[in-house]
Amino acid sequence: MRIVRGDRGTLVEYVQLALQRAGNPLAVDGVFGEATCKALAAFTAKEEGEECVVDDGVWEMLAPYLRGYLTYEVQPGDSFYEIAARHHISMQSLMSANPGVGPLYLIPGMPLTVPLPFPVVPQNVAYSSFLMRYLIEGLAARYSFLQTGSIGQSVLKNELWYVRIGSGERELFYSAAYHANEWITTPLILRFVEEYAQAYETGKRIGGVDAKWLFDNYSLYIVPMVNPDGVDLVNGQPIDEEAYGMAREIAAAYPAILFPDGWKANIEGIDLNLQFPAGWEEAKRIKYAQGYTSPAPRDYVGEAPLTAPESTAVYNFTLEHNFRLILAYHTQGEVIYWKYKDYEPARSYDIAQYFGAVSGYAVEETPAASGNAGYKDWFIMTYDRPGYTIEAGMGENPLPLSQLPGMYEANLGIFVGGMIQTG
Repeated sequence: MRIVRGDRGTLVEYVQLALQRAGNPLAVDGVFGEATCKALAAFTAKEEGEECVVDDGVWEMLAPYLRGYLTYEVQPGDSFYEIAARHHISMQSLMSANPGVGPLYLIPGMPLTVPLPFPVVPQNVAYSSFLMRYLIEGLAARYSFLQTGSIGQSVLKNELWYVRIGSGERELFYSAAYHANEWITTPLILRFVEEYAQAYETGKRIGGVDAKWLFDNYSLYIVPMVNPDGVDLVNGQPIDEEAYGMAREIAAAYPAILFPDGWKANIEGIDLNLQFPAGWEEAKRIKYAQGYTSPAPRDYVGEAPLTAPESTAVYNFTLEHNFRLILAYHTQGEVIYWKYKDYEPARSYDIAQYFGAVSGYAVEETPAASGNAGYKDWFIMTYDRPGYTIEAGMGENPLPLSQLPGMYEANLGIFVGGMIQTG
């Protein structure tokens, strides 16, 4: 994707993020102005006066600073210690990224994955499917014990990435960003993945619990962005022109909903958290009465359950596993919804109270107007096991990135507690 001086948006933010990580004290403001041009020229060693543009070749140069690692070719006389010291990283980090490579048997010409000295997961840029691809690749390369893959594809064929951390028999599932303008839940949950991986790699604790013990006893699966097309729309990521036109047409039928900030649905105007076969007909009755009778930026249930590929992918992924507990992340309200109708799985209320205590969030039953056809609803009804919708943060969606630190502090105990509370 080509961007030039004067452009604005998420792609510019990613250029600025990469340049910042490469050592330039550049502000990340999404504006491709003079400061960004100067930093880019210095990074690419271009002559003054050359065109200020980011094309495929420049993206390739910037990529290591988005993925968080580079590939290094071993030189004669190199050692693990020297390579780690040269790149300002620990020996342990270098060895973790290169399993099976003996530090005493480096061969000239051998490629090594070298983590760079900053976290992979950024907390200061808007997210998109474009960035997600780099982050998943970077996490998998840096932490070789992570398993990554895709549970399916979105309408626009973006991958629905998952990460697995842990090798235990007890399986759990955390997911985020069902709603496009709630995309801040993606960096929230990915930060936990990275900090958990770091704690396991270094033999430390996460949320007060030994990371190795968690890893050995639990297998945690995470889908950080269920709705990549919608997130791209909200955050101004370039998308298919026809799909963008379709979204504008859908939004025009609902002028009271701000476009694109008010967009929650997938790119076809289906609310992904109203797509599951648990009271779907009741959800349809309620939402139709509210006026959501056709594809809409929010609250349209679709023509039938599981007609959206993103919801179907989550449904099928769940059927393929034996999840003892699920968390579905949304914003906002700082509230934990724990129940579906009269279903009360064993210990579900006690676990909800624990989550409330460690986070400071309220514990409530789901309001009747939105208490059907959600992923949490279907999981509880189908498996009679604890399932929770977590509404993180406070304010008007999309929440600002300035809330992320506080949101993470509040939810760390829930992330870890979801495992230890399943026994």
